[in-house]
Amino acid sequence: MSKIPYSQLEKGDRIIINKGCYEIIEASSMFKGRGHSTMQAKLKNLETGEVMQKTFHPSDVFEEADVSKSTVTFLYSHRDEYVFCKKGKPGDRFSLSKERLGDATSFLKENQDIDALVFNNEVINISLPVKLNFEVTEAPPGIKGDTAQGGTKTVKIETGYEINVPLFINQGDIIEINTEKGEYVRRVEKK
Repeated sequence: MSKIPYSQLEKGDRIIINKGCYEIIEASSMFKGRGHSTMQAKLKNLETGEVMQKTFHPSDVFEEADVSKSTVTFLYSHRDEYVFCKKGKPGDRFSLSKERLGDATSFLKENQDIDALVFNNEVINISLPVKLNFEVTEAPPGIKGDTAQGGTKTVKIETGYEINVPLFINQGDIIEINTEKGEYVRRVEKK
């Protein structure tokens, strides 16, 4: 396993801390007087879903986590457990808790293929694409004249997640959502 020095850490890196696998969600360098700098990082434990803040110093060196990806299919959820199977093998099932998956649960559709993160030969979490398309299942009507001000309204997508969108979005529309930020990106033309 390779080592990552403090100066090369960036968002998305996966490192090992106290034998746990962590992903850097946010990282910002802070310069202090007399040439000393630190890095404030927000880390997610990929095995438990716990998010924590940590300060790194220039002398810190980290072991890169050997995380691989495997394609899996989301099957269903039941009582805060999300059940998946290996792609094309519905009998080879495993489940992950809502706590571990975090916000990703808002963007899971049945029979959707996604990447599973594998660490020490065990699926520890999933990785969604940054942008995914969803159908709007509930949308209040836009009020005539409001579109000029660029207002927004709250709609519900097929997973049950509620999101703010521009007033011109209607029920049945397909919208693209940034899954990292949980934000509307654009309306997608139907094919």
